[in-house]
Amino acid sequence: MNYFAHALQFLDRPAFVIGTSMPDMLSVVDRKMRLRSRKVDPFADGSGTFEAELAAGILQHLKDDRWFHQTRGFLVTSGELTRLFKEVLGSEDGVRCPFLGHIVTELQLDGALAERYPDKLDKYYERLGEIDATAVENSVNQMATRTSDRLAYLIGRFHDEQFLRDYQEPNRLLFRLNQVMLRVRLDPLPDEMADALAASWSIVRDRVEELLPRDRFSFL
Repeated sequence: MNYFAHALQFLDRPAFVIGTSMPDMLSVVDRKMRLRSRKVDPFADGSGTFEAELAAGILQHLKDDRWFHQTRGFLVTSGELTRLFKEVLGSEDGVRCPFLGHIVTELQLDGALAERYPDKLDKYYERLGEIDATAVENSVNQMATRTSDRLAYLIGRFHDEQFLRDYQEPNRLLFRLNQVMLRVRLDPLPDEMADALAASWSIVRDRVEELLPRDRFSFL
């Protein structure tokens, strides 16, 4: 799961929404900075304060990921995408292809949800715009394994760029993926990947209910 999928059921709770984004944002800010349940849990005391809601959102993200990455829907789909990407990058590419199979499943799932619920994507970004980014940074620095002075800046950039809107279109997604490749120090992807991303989009788009079953995700 990615940003929008984590947040979609909770758009009436702004601090909770930004909390669901935190584990993924920290991977951009500092790959060694982590949010662990045992450190976050004491802050999620149910009091309804900004910090408690933020912590509850973080815990929701961690819970979602533990579930999602073990599901048949994710394992089958990410495996299918891995094989698809090997047709472009080569079967011997044992690092980029599995990595892409994993993250493209999640990114294009967000794209499919954005296509279905464009008004809710607008609301998601509205919620992020309501947040005091400095307050988020201060609170997260108390919960995480290390601190950063870059998180507030990233939250602003995340809101302004609105790159979740790029995930439905293969060429724009390819551009975003190459930003990720640079960040994780993997070789950039060739232009030919756009056709593979168009094919993977069709796969993921048709499997939303399999990836996010209705008995767990009431918005579908």
